[in-house]
Amino acid sequence: MAGPATDADWIALYLDAAAAEQGAAQNTLLGYGRDLTDAMGWLSKRGGFAGADRDKLEGYIASLEAEGLAPATRARRLSSLKQLFRFAHEEGWRADNPTLQITGPARARKLPGTLDVGEVDALLYVAERHGRTEGDRLRNHCLMQILYATGLRVTELVSLPISALRGDPQMLLVMGKGGKERMVPLSPPAREAAAAWLAHRDAEDDRARVETGAKPSAFAFPSRGKAGHLTRVRFFTLIKELALEAGLDPAKVTPHTLRHAFATHLLQNGADLRAIQTLLGHADIATTEIYTHILDERLKALVLEKHPLARGG
Repeated sequence: MAGPATDADWIALYLDAAAAEQGAAQNTLLGYGRDLTDAMGWLSKRGGFAGADRDKLEGYIASLEAEGLAPATRARRLSSLKQLFRFAHEEGWRADNPTLQITGPARARKLPGTLDVGEVDALLYVAERHGRTEGDRLRNHCLMQILYATGLRVTELVSLPISALRGDPQMLLVMGKGGKERMVPLSPPAREAAAAWLAHRDAEDDRARVETGAKPSAFAFPSRGKAGHLTRVRFFTLIKELALEAGLDPAKVTPHTLRHAFATHLLQNGADLRAIQTLLGHADIATTEIYTHILDERLKALVLEKHPLARGG
């Protein structure tokens, strides 16, 4: 079977298949698209995807190192190419898969940044008071309480449907990566913050309905933007604002940092690793196991700082 007419068609058809068959999230598809478009540009004068062999693809990966790209970026680009060529081989566009014998740069296992309980408390304190209006403050408090109580991914949080918060739920139904659903418990403070935010939202929606006939948003955290809900970028900016107000280094505080704090604090207090895997929505427990390395580092530091034989050099 002949392959698509252009390299751009290769990418488009592969992304369509990844969305339909693998349930890949939009952000994942955008990442694949960027990686493959970059490779397409390099290969365009070297026979394109159809004419690529192992030497040419290894030459592309080597060119990324020459550009100074990080090992993690190079490894991700190679991973995207491997998936594209595996798909092309399965579809019969190519008789071989030239990426099978290519090994990428070793990716360093970087420990995720996290926050201690006191730092999280400071963020939650300022979130309740940060904002120009009462609605802003109630929303910000609700966002932060839910994030720390559940460890949601930022996209899962900002796109949360308002129906998920109705009825003072003790468990939150979350639509995660690949359309997979999971249940996460809501802490009492998070439930209180959600109830206060919903009461304000409902009052504002009723007023808007009477005055303009506007229909209420289906999202828990609505926005006038195209997506209809608070964007990842705006929430990222909000986290930085809260960090500054709390006296924390904004460089070390992101939505993902709060997700890491959620998992780390659970583990520190004796939670089972499998339970944390379920709560975080990790498909592979190996992803969750990185949190044990965080505790290993802290235990090592504790011994070096507190053990009698470690004192005095």
